[in-house]
Amino acid sequence: MTDQQRNLQQRQFVQSTFEHHFGFAPTHLFRAPGRVNLIGEHTDYNDGFVLPCAINYQTIIAGRARTDGIVRVIAADYDNAEDTFSLNDVIAHNQEAQWTNYVRGVAVHLIKHGLTLTGADIVITGNVPQGAGLSSSASLEVAVGLALSHLSQDAASDISLQDIALVGQAAENYFVGCNCGIMDQLISALGEPGHALLIDCRSLETKPVSLNSDMAVMIINSNKQRGLVDSEYNSRREQCEAAADFFGVKALRDVSVETFEAQKHELNTVIAKRAKHVVTENARTLAAADAFERGDWTTLSTLMAESHRSMRDDFEITVPEIDAIVDIVSSVIGNEGGVRMTGGGFGGCVVALVPVAQIQSVTDAIVKQYDLTSGLVADIYVCSAENGAEVIVLKEDAL
Repeated sequence: MTDQQRNLQQRQFVQSTFEHHFGFAPTHLFRAPGRVNLIGEHTDYNDGFVLPCAINYQTIIAGRARTDGIVRVIAADYDNAEDTFSLNDVIAHNQEAQWTNYVRGVAVHLIKHGLTLTGADIVITGNVPQGAGLSSSASLEVAVGLALSHLSQDAASDISLQDIALVGQAAENYFVGCNCGIMDQLISALGEPGHALLIDCRSLETKPVSLNSDMAVMIINSNKQRGLVDSEYNSRREQCEAAADFFGVKALRDVSVETFEAQKHELNTVIAKRAKHVVTENARTLAAADAFERGDWTTLSTLMAESHRSMRDDFEITVPEIDAIVDIVSSVIGNEGGVRMTGGGFGGCVVALVPVAQIQSVTDAIVKQYDLTSGLVADIYVCSAENGAEVIVLKEDAL
């Protein structure tokens, strides 16, 4: 199935589900993509640099405005599970259906941002693989933020896509309870077709970095269940903050490789390893953006390999299954592309930049070798860099 066919099928599904459930047609669709990070892992919450691209997997919401302050939500992918809450009351956590807290949290933080929300009927569907490290949650948060703000007419003009990303991050940090950085929501909101974005996670400045059309972005989901992600993620963040305190800076982004090397012997061994990853990963990310612009694939290959080793040995967030996939892909593409773990770690996905001519060879190698070493079957996605969040206005007779 082509991207165009898949997108059409997704839109038709969410629209028909909306009409079937509510008895009338939606007026708008809202979409926000997932993302893959090409390089720059665990640098975002250290005020550093990341280089993600939005991908051709997305959350789509069908919506229609209400004026009574009620939000009715249908999760089409969860057997049409429902949630209803009032914007006029204190919005509490839903302890029985955790998925709804992403929606409720976004509503809470849109209001805290200063928007007057009027209510909405919405149906949500998505095809971003969940639990794979491709930011299905950020995709959901950005799409919900776009929907609830846009459907509240007076609010739509008062919030930018960047602010919607910040609202999504706040919802995940303070309502859902995962202390994530800004990268996932920002690339979902601001992605550009055919480009990655070099994001300065302190200033939120972005710079488009063109991706070579002769190279494919392959995402290989290890299907290794991601364990300990939340607790270990928060632990790594605390360790990075401890290192920043040692160096007397706001965040590890402010520590150069030279400064780190000169003082690392004074740090606790574990803290030093965590800091080493972040400091060197920031340098690698900036170097990778330059390598992309020069078309220097040999340097890019080296930088991605170094990034993976750093995540494995210093940040200690890879698992044997992920390392096995990286080795398999590396054996096929050599220095003609790059491969590394991507995402929070402890399972999830590998990202590979692969010459289009070698897509099949990489696929065959994974199919033949991965299950022998892991007992698992990997899912393989050949992705393109796509546009960020958008609003689609429907005709009343759209169905």
